[in-house]
Amino acid sequence: MFAQRNHGVTERSIIVTGGGTGIGAACAARLVAEGAKVTICGRTEAKLVETVDRLAPLAAEAGSGGEIRPVVADVTDEAAVIRLVDAATEAFGDLHGVVANAGGGGAIVPFHLQEVDEFLRVLHLNVLGTMLLVKHTVRRMVAAGGGSFVAMSSIAGQLTHPYFGAYTVAKAGVEALMRNAADEYGEVQVRFNAVRPGFTTTEIMGLIPRDSEVYASYIANTPMAGVGEPDDVAELVRFLLGDESRWITGQVLNVDGGHGLRRGPDFSSFVEPVLGRDTLLARD
Repeated sequence: MFAQRNHGVTERSIIVTGGGTGIGAACAARLVAEGAKVTICGRTEAKLVETVDRLAPLAAEAGSGGEIRPVVADVTDEAAVIRLVDAATEAFGDLHGVVANAGGGGAIVPFHLQEVDEFLRVLHLNVLGTMLLVKHTVRRMVAAGGGSFVAMSSIAGQLTHPYFGAYTVAKAGVEALMRNAADEYGEVQVRFNAVRPGFTTTEIMGLIPRDSEVYASYIANTPMAGVGEPDDVAELVRFLLGDESRWITGQVLNVDGGHGLRRGPDFSSFVEPVLGRDTLLARD
């Protein structure tokens, strides 16, 4: 017989970083609609306010205590992360979950042309930002009796993505961070998992022309022959935040239509015309 558990996130306080757009906003919407108390953060106040205004009716419709509020914060700034966590707990009490979604890539060029400052910026945004969230939220979740931390990785953390520079390294680092944190904090019932989205219709991926060779390479390497939606990722994140996944920790789960079974995308048609074949291969 199944034990009786709270299978939802109703009344739970959850932070979603990068919550103003794309996958982060979809995660916030899914959680608020189920009655969670969500704090979204990002660096652009206008986007956060717009998202809060759009999602507030979902909270009202939930009828189960759903709330959403914005906090402007840069996750690579430790003082800003501390303010974010303080704001979330002051507003909603205990902290039960975190969605570390803030991240991004950088210059699409081969490693021998990568600028050090740009490489470090991408590492800081993805890896340091996630680590700072772990550092400043874990005590709050322990105090609440346990919690769930979900970090956003990418199929780039698993498959080679030539010319993506620090992004692939950063996402692999995020996954390693989640596995180690899961080992460190399992005894106190705080779980850590990562999610690997494939090609998803976010604002950034929308910049890839649908008639391009790059787009075709994504589709050709996806067994389900399509493109994911932010809501597809949000559903998996919601599962990992709830008690249904209480015995899952230290895992990296793909939500990619099977893309992880094949190979990464081919951006040669974007890069080669600009740099030339010899430069691309360091033969110049």
